[in-house]
Amino acid sequence: MENHFDKRLDPTLLVEDSKSVISLLLNYYPENTQLEDSYKISKYAYGTDYHLVIKDKLKELLLSIQETIGEVSGRAFVDSAPVLDKAWAAKSGLGWIGKNSNLLTQKVGSFYFIAELIIDLDLDYDNATTDHCGTCTACIDSCPTEAIVAPYIVDGSKCISYFTIELKEHIPQEMKGKFDDWAFGCDICQDVCPWNKFSKPHNEPLFNANPELLSMSKKDWEEITEDTFKVVFKDSPLKRTKFSGLKRNIDFLK
Repeated sequence: MENHFDKRLDPTLLVEDSKSVISLLLNYYPENTQLEDSYKISKYAYGTDYHLVIKDKLKELLLSIQETIGEVSGRAFVDSAPVLDKAWAAKSGLGWIGKNSNLLTQKVGSFYFIAELIIDLDLDYDNATTDHCGTCTACIDSCPTEAIVAPYIVDGSKCISYFTIELKEHIPQEMKGKFDDWAFGCDICQDVCPWNKFSKPHNEPLFNANPELLSMSKKDWEEITEDTFKVVFKDSPLKRTKFSGLKRNIDFLK
């Protein structure tokens, strides 16, 4: 996060002559979820890697803008450059940053991806919305590793998502028994958020889970082979942790 901090604050360092940030959301809430007796993966990872899906959609949007307006230069961003996704989305009125540090909306909760087009076109800008977390502390109270150290402040180094995805070394033994069967990522602070009762299933076929994933029991996860991993999680975000990382996580959860 410390790298390229100047670019996070100034989009013109990423896109020359840029004048506007267009923030967009794409729902990924699934219609069907995993078995109860299963090691869990974050819902965002059920289908095709969102980077691949959203990048294509952003290119289509930019092309449509160019065809409608004329020559417009810009660049698409999907969690792949030093861009403050949540901050720009909040500034544009798409939602507010909640106590779990996720962007929340009153209409559809928080199960969506955030992406941007930064372009050299002056636009009429939207305004930020208000915070609607109120006195609720459900996310803070439910985090098994106490990663939400204070309202709106998350210690990433304590987050289950960090341990199961980003951490390359062994998971610290003091975390044993605290992961609530999460093998890749974690949705706890979103699942307990009252605003997510308004979540609706997405309509993006590429985000649909492989049926084999939804039918996997704990035993299936424990016996998974690398060949099965490559088939079930082809083009999936789980490729980030690799087969070896997934096996490490599952062995830690046993």
